[in-house]
Formats: sequence, structure tokens, C-alpha cells
Amino acid sequence: MNQQIETFYDPNTFTLTYVVYDADSRDAVVIDPVLDYNPIGSKISDESYQKVVDFVAEKNLKLHYVLETHAHADHLSSSQLFRDEFPDIQVAISERIRQVQEVFKGVYNLPDTFVTDGQQFDRLLKDNEEFTAGTLSIRAIPTPGHTPACVSYLIGDAVFTGDALFMPDFGTGRCDFPAGDAKTLYKGVTQNLYSLPDDTRVFVGHDYQPGGREVAWESTIGEEKAKNIQLNANTTEDEYVKFRETKDATLQAPKLIYQSILVNIEAGHLPKQESNGSRYLKIPLNIQTARAQ
Repeated sequence: MNQQIETFYDPNTFTLTYVVYDADSRDAVVIDPVLDYNPIGSKISDESYQKVVDFVAEKNLKLHYVLETHAHADHLSSSQLFRDEFPDIQVAISERIRQVQEVFKGVYNLPDTFVTDGQQFDRLLKDNEEFTAGTLSIRAIPTPGHTPACVSYLIGDAVFTGDALFMPDFGTGRCDFPAGDAKTLYKGVTQNLYSLPDDTRVFVGHDYQPGGREVAWESTIGEEKAKNIQLNANTTEDEYVKFRETKDATLQAPKLIYQSILVNIEAGHLPKQESNGSRYLKIPLNIQTARAQ
């Protein structure tokens, strides 16, 4: 097998999308694709999606899956555009997406018609499930904590960590979203990722370019264990949990959290058209007032 990885970076959401493919068989998967959304005017466009599709066409690839590492809180998924373009493709995510759906059904006060059994996705993956996409062999490694449904994908000598593990100079994902948990993320990283061989290549889900450095997306398990500023091989569980909870208490919510999660817990399906032909996003209000003392 001649495994290759093509990377696409969306600077608006700091998101990295990957196409992993076998250059010999042309079998391929897409990991964490972006649907462009501008909250000013609530405009959706497909520039990021089209870049990936153009590459797929250029290489004459056969797409088998859109693999979601979790229900993203900072960008909408373009998974359904891929299903429209490639009818045989499947959208896959951890089976623990059911927990996320249940939590956010309450957050959005969704109707009873919104089911929380994960059926919106084509395939629900069990922890450590191994499956194939043509000649590509994939393992779904559980890395929950950022969300309950976070999963990393091991394909050949590369692991795609989503929001669980970032570049060593940035650290890990936050754990303060509903049903997130720092202790759970610690165990997922130290037990499930750091047990991989040190030369396993790590491809991250976002890069926030600390210090203004150039965008980067690849490290190794060995580098993460040695240098990750938040969670390295010597970090204790208590140290990490204390750090993560303290830091998360200072963070603002992602600016697209409500738009993104509403769509992403539905496997990238946009809200259905209403009687006037328009679609509407449901966003809860957080009303704060300032009163004179």
C-alpha cells in the first residue's frame, strides 16, 4: 500500500481536513470536512468542500467514508455534500454520539421527533473497532473528554486526533463543553494515544498558531509525550485536571458553537426547509443585564 495524506487548512476556523488515500488502489477517506459558514448574514458556502472535491477528482480517488472525529463546536461539517456527490460514501462517527445528541436535545429544546440513537449517521463505530476502506485499514481509538464522542483514527502509521491532542506547543482540547471531562481526556490520551509507537505520526484537528508561527499539523507520539506543554508523559492526572479546569474557566465559547453543533449532531444535515422555503438555525439566548448598584 502506498498511503498518502493531503491536508486542507481553513484559516477561518483553524480547522484541518485530511484526505487519506492509497495512491496505488486510489481508495480514500475524508476526515473532518468543513462547510463554510459566515454568521454575518448567516451565509453558507462550499469553498472548503470544493477544494477537497477538486483534489479527489484530480487524483481520481474512490471515497469510502467521511470520518468525523466528533460533533464539532467551531465549524459545520460538509459531510452531506460528500454524500450528495458520492452516493456510496458513508458518514461515520463514534457510537457515543448518542450521548452528545441526548445532551444537546435538551440544550436546544428539540422536539420529540429528534431521535438520539445516532441514526442520522451511516455508521456508528465501537471503541477500537477495526474496519477497512478498500485497501486502507482503520482503527477507531476512543479519545473522549473534549466531548463524549471524540475518537481518533489510526490509519497505517498515522493517527488523526481531532480535538483531543494538538501540536505540542498548544496542548489538548478544552473539556468544558456539556458532558466534557478533563479526567476522561487525560485517560484517553495517556492510555490510548501514548501507548502507540513513538514514531506514529500525529495529525491534529486544529492549529491555532501560538506565537504567530506558521500553521502546522503534524507531530509524532514521541514528540507529544516529550514536549506537549499541557499533557506530556510525565504529567500526572491531578496536574492535568487542575490545569485544564482552571484554564477552561477563562475561555469564551466558540463563536459558532450553537450553529455548528445543531448541524453536526444531525450528521451535517442542515435544518429542514420550512413552509416559506427557508431554513432556520436555533440558537438559545444567554441574556445578561447590567444594573446600577
